[in-house]
Amino acid sequence: MERRMTRAVRVGNITVGGGSAVTVQSMTSTDTHDFDATYAEAMRLAEAGCDIVRLTVPDMEAVRTVERLRALGFPRPIVADIHFNHELAIASAYAGADKIRINPGNIGSAEKTALVTRACLDCRVPIRIGVNSGSLEREILARHGAPTAAALAESALYHAGLLEEQGFRDIILSVKASDTRTMIEANRILAGKTEYPLHLGVTEAGGGSSALVKSAVGIGTLLAEGIGDTVRVSLTDDPVKEVGAAREILKALGLTDNPGMDIISCPTCGRTKIDLISLSREFTARAEREGLDRLNIKVALMGCAVNGPGEAREADIGIAGGDGEGLLFKRGEIIRKIPEDKLIDTLIEQIREMTDKK
Repeated sequence: MERRMTRAVRVGNITVGGGSAVTVQSMTSTDTHDFDATYAEAMRLAEAGCDIVRLTVPDMEAVRTVERLRALGFPRPIVADIHFNHELAIASAYAGADKIRINPGNIGSAEKTALVTRACLDCRVPIRIGVNSGSLEREILARHGAPTAAALAESALYHAGLLEEQGFRDIILSVKASDTRTMIEANRILAGKTEYPLHLGVTEAGGGSSALVKSAVGIGTLLAEGIGDTVRVSLTDDPVKEVGAAREILKALGLTDNPGMDIISCPTCGRTKIDLISLSREFTARAEREGLDRLNIKVALMGCAVNGPGEAREADIGIAGGDGEGLLFKRGEIIRKIPEDKLIDTLIEQIREMTDKK
């Protein structure tokens, strides 16, 4: 797909925009005052494939956590998330944060925003302008009558203009809403009016499958249109799950250089004579536990011969169910029959043999 070309913004050792790969972000859920807990969770996020890690910075003690993480050589860019207090944004820039996230709607006056901008210029730190439906300026809200997509976009562009008046261009824009359609339309408006990179996300999406669907629809729709340079899936859950969900969205759209294992499996029907649902869960769990899910291969788990080697002929390897047994096949070619209770063990063994030969 053709992606929207944007300005390249350097965030630590990563480039956002400018045609670079779409990056994945998340945010620690620990008390930032607890350095050990915050460091441990940030490392879990990094190990899960999070490209950029954000911390809430409510006071100067939290600024020191940012400073300690950077001094320890934390391997991912760190974003300081600031609300209400412009002095914390300035302190975070000098403490080593790789990006400052401010919500101009609650940071204070234009003069305070200018002070933050000057500090970030001095430290060569980019700013993410974060606008959401709960923080729109009174004038903009009154003009639009509600936190509409147009209102969100107008607010983001207005605050980008304030930064530009200070000669600042290392800007990333984020307009989020809990309503998926509003979020989509607001980002479409921005994409047509600015060249700044866009940070995508459906805010306050909730938890469980509902939140995953909202995020996949909102983020996925825009990415499919070529809009979006960095993403965060917001879940009321372990933030590591946000990273996994974001990676799955990127993988589904072919927007990652390291997609990992692609598992294709049928939904089952009356033809299915094996317990494919249980087998699929077992295989997925074992692949993750044994680190096979990081391999760039396509694995098929099919319920019967109809949906087996034929429909899944593009798979590197797979199984297709029979009556108490299954077929092992590679790239559409049947290899042999296997008893049902040996299907997953055999499949795992074959994947290991395939990858050992590469």
